[in-house]
Amino acid sequence: MTAGSGPDAGLPIGSMDGDEWLAQVAESAAEATGTPVELLGGFLPMLAEAAVHGRSPQPGDLDAVRDLGRRAAEQGVSAGPTVALYLSAAWRLWRELPMVVRTRDRDRVRAAAEAVLHVLDDAVAVLVESHQSARRDLIRREEALRRAFVDDLLRGDADVAGLVERAEPFGLDLANPHHVALVEQTGSPGTIDRAATFLERSMVDRFGDRGVLVATKDTHLVVLVPGGSTVAASALGVGRAIREELGRLRDGGRWRVATGRAFPGAYGVARSYEEAREALALADRLDLDADVVDGRDLLVFRMLGRDQAAIVDLVREILGPLRQLRGGPDVLIDTLHAYFASGGVATETARRLHVSVRTVTYRLARVSTLTGYDPFRPDQRFALHASVLGARLLDWPRTPLPAGG
Repeated sequence: MTAGSGPDAGLPIGSMDGDEWLAQVAESAAEATGTPVELLGGFLPMLAEAAVHGRSPQPGDLDAVRDLGRRAAEQGVSAGPTVALYLSAAWRLWRELPMVVRTRDRDRVRAAAEAVLHVLDDAVAVLVESHQSARRDLIRREEALRRAFVDDLLRGDADVAGLVERAEPFGLDLANPHHVALVEQTGSPGTIDRAATFLERSMVDRFGDRGVLVATKDTHLVVLVPGGSTVAASALGVGRAIREELGRLRDGGRWRVATGRAFPGAYGVARSYEEAREALALADRLDLDADVVDGRDLLVFRMLGRDQAAIVDLVREILGPLRQLRGGPDVLIDTLHAYFASGGVATETARRLHVSVRTVTYRLARVSTLTGYDPFRPDQRFALHASVLGARLLDWPRTPLPAGG
């Protein structure tokens, strides 16, 4: 049959039959766009029917295209290349339609073009819609898997083999040591998810795409970074890197980062996380003004806090006499805390408390009179400092001391 011998001569290329020439167009479009040819499905026959016979797409035809859009998303082919495949196939098919291209009947050409564009418009619309819908479903599933994995990992799930297997898709080798950092936002709430996306990209740039994981847990960011590298030589180095990156976020408020030491194995991740979590809690309780807290630096406070009987006894015996003040002990305890935090410099203490130096020295002298411990004497300063830190850990005097301590 000769191509273009009649209005319904649907064999456009010499002796080729319909299936062969459509297959050739499909292969050419797939090669040009670098996408799987099977994603075209029955799109080209539908387009040819529209061009030759003016046939509109049927619901079943569009349902088939919708399935192909979903399949493309599941195969990891993004929407752009998928649409490019369909557009490339459409214009290549039009170019191979001699019965339309060679005719001098303008009305026929116009009608064929309108039919082709109508099919193309409908097909691309359902293709993109289904691709986006499937992509959203995939993201939700991946996020659910990530959250479940992170929760089990930080909890120290007993199924170590299962954790190791689940870690592989995230690029984690749990045999290696990892730092865990816990990030707390102190301003501009509502940016946690945006910060997680931004921070994961920046952490991958710094530490590589192996061993880095960023997730949200409650109102915090959890950052997993491999230990042992030059940049991650210490927990403090990791914390500073995270804080620096978060500082690039606009309107991100203030961030505090607490880091744990790097420990090997799946249980090592849980241990590092627990250390970071306790460091963050201690930093809040002790009212530290540092934006980066290294769990190692607070080990002594963790030890102090775990011996509650000893710390209760220390606070009661040393600071207990301050309760006889008419306004309560809070003012003197806050003064002591600021004094020790400033390195024992009265002028800096006054600046932090927004009072005069004379007021500071008067309060410190009052502490000495009531407790018998002089903050200006090095041999007595440590006991006072330890008792003040203990009061912070116990939230005393706002919270009564446990009985019998």
